[in-house]
Amino acid sequence: MNKLAEIITEEKEYSTLNLGPTHPATHGIFQNVLTMDGEVIVDAKSTIGYIHRAFEKIAERRPFYQITTLTDRLNYCSSPINNMGWHMTVEKLLGVEIPKRAEYMRVIIMELSRIADHIVCDTVIAVDTGAMTGFLYLFQCREWIYEIFEEICGARLTTNIGRIGGIERDFSKKAWDKINIFLKDFPAKLKEFEVLVMRNRIFMDRTIGVGGISAERALNYGFTGPNLRAAGVDYDVRVMNPYCSYEDFEFTIPLGTNGDTYDRFMVRLEEMWQSLSIIQQALKKMPEGPFHANVPDFYLPPKEQVYNNMEALIYHFKIVMGETEIPVGEVYHCVEGGNGELGFYLVSDGGRTPYRLHFRRPCFIYYQAYPEMIKGQMLSDAILTMSSMNVIAGELDA
Repeated sequence: MNKLAEIITEEKEYSTLNLGPTHPATHGIFQNVLTMDGEVIVDAKSTIGYIHRAFEKIAERRPFYQITTLTDRLNYCSSPINNMGWHMTVEKLLGVEIPKRAEYMRVIIMELSRIADHIVCDTVIAVDTGAMTGFLYLFQCREWIYEIFEEICGARLTTNIGRIGGIERDFSKKAWDKINIFLKDFPAKLKEFEVLVMRNRIFMDRTIGVGGISAERALNYGFTGPNLRAAGVDYDVRVMNPYCSYEDFEFTIPLGTNGDTYDRFMVRLEEMWQSLSIIQQALKKMPEGPFHANVPDFYLPPKEQVYNNMEALIYHFKIVMGETEIPVGEVYHCVEGGNGELGFYLVSDGGRTPYRLHFRRPCFIYYQAYPEMIKGQMLSDAILTMSSMNVIAGELDA
C-alpha cells in the first residue's frame, strides 16, 4: 500500500492547453492540443478544418479560366505564383507554347511574389523574438511590391494576374518604373534588416536548435521549398524541373544544415537576394514580341475589340460560357511556390470544367510534421517554429 502511494506521488500531472484555433500567436486558424509539463510540450495533436472551403470541388464546377480566382486564396501571401501555376497547367494540357516575353514577365511577377512572401515570414519570425522594429521597417517594402501588382492588374492581394496563354496586358511604363525603383531601393533595406537580426544574440539564442527536423524526416514527410532546403536538401522546382524559361537565369539555391528555425530564416533571407538577381537578369534579357500566345479560343480578347469586332465578340462569348473545346487528358504541373512545390493535378474529360482537380499544397504537408517538431520544446518555441515554417491556413484545406 505504501509502495502504491509512492508511485502515485511520483506520477506527474500534465495539463492540457488548446493553442488556437484563434490564438493571436498562431498566425492563422490552427488548433493544437498540447500536453504540457509546465512550460515544456510533452505531446501535441494538430487539427484542421477551421477554414475548409472545398476549392477543388468548387473548381470542378467552373470553366478553366475562372479557377484562377480560387488559386488566389491558397497561399495569399504570394498569390500571383498560384495564378501562374494554374495557367501553366492548363497550357500544358492544351499544348500551348508561350512567347518568351510573356515567360520573362511571369518570372518577374513570380519572383516579386516570392520576395513578398519571404518578407512576411522572416519579419514575423523577428516579431516573435521581440524584434518589432525589423517587422515595421521591412514591411514597407512589401507595400512597394503590392503597388507594382496594383499597377499591373489593378489588385493587390487576390491578384488574378495573367490569363491562360500569357499576360493580360503588357506592363505599363509606370509599372516598369516601379519595378526599377524597387530594385534600386530594396537591397539597402534588406541589408539593414539582415544586419539588425542575423547576428543578434537574442535572436540567435531563440532560433538556433529550435524546431529542427532532419533531412531524412523532412523527405519522409514530403517537405519541399525553403523548409526542405533549410534541412540541407538541394531541391528546387525551378532547377529540377525548369518552367517559364528559368533555365535562362543564373542563381544559387541557399541551403541550411540543421533544419531549425534559424536555418529556415536564413534560407528565406538569402532567397530574397537570389530573387532580386533573377529579376535584374530578366529585365536585362527582356525579349521583344507579343505578351501572349495566339490562342483566341482561350485568351479573352480586349474589351474594345469585343465591342467593335464580331469575331472577338464570339470568342469572348465562347470563353465566358465555357464552350471552347478542351482536350481529354490528364496533366500534373508544379511550380516553386513561396512555400515550396505547388502542384496542380488536372483530369479533363473534354467538358467545360475539370473532371477532377487536386492541388498539392506545401503547407498541408508541413503542418503534419509540426507536432513532432515541437515535442520537448518550450511553449514559446512552438510559436517560433510555426512562424518559421510559414504555414498558411489557406493551403490546409483545399
